[in-house]
Order: sequence, then C-alpha cells, then structure tokens
Amino acid sequence: MYGQSMNRTYGISEVVGTSNEGVDAAIRNAVSRTSKTVRHLDWFEVTQIRGYVRDGQVDHFQVSLKVGYRMEDHSGN
Repeated sequence: MYGQSMNRTYGISEVVGTSNEGVDAAIRNAVSRTSKTVRHLDWFEVTQIRGYVRDGQVDHFQVSLKVGYRMEDHSGN
C-alpha cells in the first residue's frame, strides 16, 4: 500500500426524513432510504429539525440531513 494514493473524493446530498414516531426514526428512515440509491454512504449530519402540527398536536417530525458518500474511483472502489 505504501506509495499508493489514499486520497478520496466525497459527494454530499441533502435529504429530509420524516416520521410520526420521533426524530431518531426520521433520521433512520432518511439514511435507510438514501442507502438504497446511493452507494458508499459513509456519514450524515443533521442540519435542521422541524415538525408538522395538526389540530394542535405534533403530527410528524421532519429532519433535514446532509449525507456524505464516497465517490467511486476507476476501479469501482
């Protein structure tokens, strides 16, 4: 491995997860769904938490995330 470049390039996308169960479930829903269409998903960052109110009660939670993924090199890694 010595002498080989270990430089990597990452991409970032923004997604919003929702759940009527709570913030944690909204995050997990966003990561789970994103991982089905984005390869090499490595990390997430919560950027915003908000919710929807219906009839004076919390109806569901909305969590905005930045998700980071490792871009593939020429060998597919």
